Amino acid sequence: MSREWYKLTAYALRDAVHNGEASALEITESFLDRIKAVDGKVQAYVDVWEDHAREQASRVDARLKNGEEAGPLAGVPIGLKDVFCTKTGTTTCCSKMLKGYQSPFDATVVEKLHAAGAVFLGKLNMDEFAMGSSTENSAVQVTRNPWNLECVPGGSSGGSAAAVAAGECAIALGSDTGGSIRQPAACCGCVGLKPTYGRVSRYGLVAFASSLDQVGPFTRNMQDTALALNVLCGRDPRDSTSSDIEVPDFTQPLRTDLSNITIGLPKEYYTDALGGDVRARVEAAIEVIKGLGAKVVEVSLPHTDYAVAVYYVICTAEASANLARFDGVRYGYRSPDIKDMREMYVNSKTQGFGPEVQRRIMLGTYVLSSGYYDAYYLKAQKVRTLIRQDFQKAFEQCDVILTPTSPTPAFKLDEKTADPLEMYLSDIYTISVNLASIPGMSMPCGFTESGLPVGLQILGKPFDEETVLHVGHAYEQHRDVDVDIPHIA
Repeated sequence: MSREWYKLTAYALRDAVHNGEASALEITESFLDRIKAVDGKVQAYVDVWEDHAREQASRVDARLKNGEEAGPLAGVPIGLKDVFCTKTGTTTCCSKMLKGYQSPFDATVVEKLHAAGAVFLGKLNMDEFAMGSSTENSAVQVTRNPWNLECVPGGSSGGSAAAVAAGECAIALGSDTGGSIRQPAACCGCVGLKPTYGRVSRYGLVAFASSLDQVGPFTRNMQDTALALNVLCGRDPRDSTSSDIEVPDFTQPLRTDLSNITIGLPKEYYTDALGGDVRARVEAAIEVIKGLGAKVVEVSLPHTDYAVAVYYVICTAEASANLARFDGVRYGYRSPDIKDMREMYVNSKTQGFGPEVQRRIMLGTYVLSSGYYDAYYLKAQKVRTLIRQDFQKAFEQCDVILTPTSPTPAFKLDEKTADPLEMYLSDIYTISVNLASIPGMSMPCGFTESGLPVGLQILGKPFDEETVLHVGHAYEQHRDVDVDIPHIA
């Protein structure tokens, strides 16, 4: 019997367990062995739950042996971004501020995955409090790109993307505030989907920017993404922003005929700023999709130039409010170097938060302060409405919009850390999607000449993840490139 179960997709692993071809425990051991073999170089995990994973797998096997239903993800090994509350292990958001914190409850999505029979392998690295585009802002370690260990995996969910790409889990859970699922998925050559805002519960997700955050999966292909969405989506009474719109069976629309689909190409995204290798691979993907019968039209998103500025006003304002709770009294790290209450607050936050988190808290506090609220925050919210209207008008002409996921492939470690603005521009093609609250997915569409993955982004109408998956699956079945697990030397 093969010991390389880690090379299989989640769908294949689930079927192998249900068919008796392999036990959940055998599959779990294969992934744990893979983690031991490569994670010392990739550094995707901040905490591996070996004993817990074996216990979960054994329970799945026992249920199947007794003829009980084991769930749609029975025996599938999953990694969790360290931003989700879990009773097992710690939930630190990869920050000194929450070092050692143990949650008394599981996030809703964790509960759903557990009920579906998934096996949790542990917590994955991330930019501190999900603030970053390279996973270099983690207070724990720096995750490396499995395709080139000298490059970043993207961020903030870099550990999740790297783990899936390296075969260290079959599915990983991430969060996306401005591209934090899609951009690392593009960098690491896997599939990453940000559902419509409200499609998946945020209960138990440590908040960064509450009007932008969304939970989604990293997988190897469309079929696995559909399988994960079936489990994750749905109304949650504990999250007032979650929608009660009916959840379809996302595995059903996975067809390859695109003759009834119209693709929109936004002219603002295909400019000289788009890198040559990325442009070539995305345009080649568009040609494949056209060849499958899709009609292509040009659309306009005229307020695109304002998206980055609007995003960094709104997200920092919300971060300032959300992170105020970590004050060294009720939650989080408390500095030992204090003489009075003022020093306790100042020193605890200064020592507990990293530089990027401090930068965003200060920016957010500034734009919310008296005299600046109208000039910055209120104006940003008005422009956000215009950006949302841009997408509404564009979708009157097309079913989905195709764009690059990122203007460049994965960049070198330390290449952009000295220039925050250049780092922020890594998310220029993904930010608008969160502002508009629509679904977006990145999938591999080839490699650069230097061997780094390139991501194609597919955007859909609100709550129309079905069409996004339909187009992605059709392209996946006919693309001229195979994306396998990279060799990690």
